[in-house]
Amino acid sequence: MLILSVKAEQGIKSEGEASYPKECCGALLGRDAPDGRVIERIIPIANQFEEGEQHHRFCIEADDILKAELAAREIGMETLGFYHSHPDCPAVPSEYDRAHALPFYSYLIASVEQGETKGVRAWELSADRSEFWEKDIVIDNE
Repeated sequence: MLILSVKAEQGIKSEGEASYPKECCGALLGRDAPDGRVIERIIPIANQFEEGEQHHRFCIEADDILKAELAAREIGMETLGFYHSHPDCPAVPSEYDRAHALPFYSYLIASVEQGETKGVRAWELSADRSEFWEKDIVIDNE
């Protein structure tokens, strides 16, 4: 299960809508807890994929991952995964997403249709990297 703070959920939705029709992306910060993975904050990251392809691809460069790791440690959290949007597409991982994902991380995908977020879904990659498994999301209102 993935426990997502309201603030993080709203941030992902806002980023997706502001970036539309391009994909947004960023890091998920939080902690692992006995009842699930708790995502408390996000760090928006500029999509580094080439300009003409950002409507269906995103790229987070190694320097940005390092910056997210350092920011997380400064506030006593961990980088637990990444989020991105799918403009005018379902919040389901693509083959590109699978090929570029790693098993430890959680992945949130926001479906943004005509500039409005229609849903956010959570995914984790299997250990053999062959498929994504959907994870339940609980929104934490505190």
